[in-house]
Amino acid sequence: MPATDLAAKHHRLTAAIAAIGGLMLLDTVPAIAAGAAYPQRPVRLILGTGAGAAPDVTARIYAAKMTELLGQQFVVDNRPGAGGIIGMDVVSRAAPDGYTLVGCSLGQAIRPALRKQLPFDPLKDFTRISLYGAVPNILVVNPSVPVRSLKEFVAHAKSNDGRFRYASSGVGLSPHLTMEYFKTLAGFSILHVPYKVGAQATNDVIAGEVHTQFNNLPSQLTNIKAGKVRPIAVTAMKRQPQLPDVPTFDESGYKGFEVTVWYGLCGPAKTQPAVVKRLVDATNQALASNDLLSKYNEHGVEARNWSGEKFDAFYKAEIGRWAKVVKTAGIEPE
Repeated sequence: MPATDLAAKHHRLTAAIAAIGGLMLLDTVPAIAAGAAYPQRPVRLILGTGAGAAPDVTARIYAAKMTELLGQQFVVDNRPGAGGIIGMDVVSRAAPDGYTLVGCSLGQAIRPALRKQLPFDPLKDFTRISLYGAVPNILVVNPSVPVRSLKEFVAHAKSNDGRFRYASSGVGLSPHLTMEYFKTLAGFSILHVPYKVGAQATNDVIAGEVHTQFNNLPSQLTNIKAGKVRPIAVTAMKRQPQLPDVPTFDESGYKGFEVTVWYGLCGPAKTQPAVVKRLVDATNQALASNDLLSKYNEHGVEARNWSGEKFDAFYKAEIGRWAKVVKTAGIEPE
């Protein structure tokens, strides 16, 4: 074969190989760039609660730090209603690109047991990215109630069967189910007085209209410090730095009793792995920063950054755990 033909053939072969290589390279660029460059625009963090509540305060502290670390605004979008179902539904239908996320929480793990049908599958329709905070509940009483320990509380409840009343922020919410969980464990009866608004429930405990309640620790700190309610015990496994003299249920004789109102970051199913990794890495940085930890401590929030399989397993276990509590409490799904 003439040299010129060989040269031409070599040129065509080289061009073909280069073209194939170029296509392969182009095919990998979007996936790499999507993760490396994320985020390129503001990220929406949807919350199923209203502004000012403990989940909202925690999310805004976290979102501000994520904004600082990632260089794009993390915008908290409050979508209260239907126990968080509205916000979760929006995210279940969003593109899995990391720009529409949801603050998944204990409430969303309870919800499947309370509804016969949901517009989404709580496990299959979401990517669980990372926990970013948690708070315990705390049992408090009106100061007129003659109890100062958990042992005395249980004895008082048993001796006032049918007359001892507790307030909650609504049927199926964490404060309600924590009491249902505890009363079954301790073997006493107590009358449930549900309210539509948590603040109203607390106000009636303070006024003595209702005797006691469980509530998130951050929501009660001011009232406890002002002497408006008396703290009995916290549902964490260790004493809280804001209230070092208040014992845990575990140390008060109810071993392993723990209820954590946790806050996590979730996205739509099949959220890009590179985006998930970017968010997990940033969350780890955020929860290790002194300024965020200081703000969390001020509001009674614990930094908890479980991610990956650990978060996934925890989430599934919480769904199973609270389904049992709902069934034992005799609450019929709607």
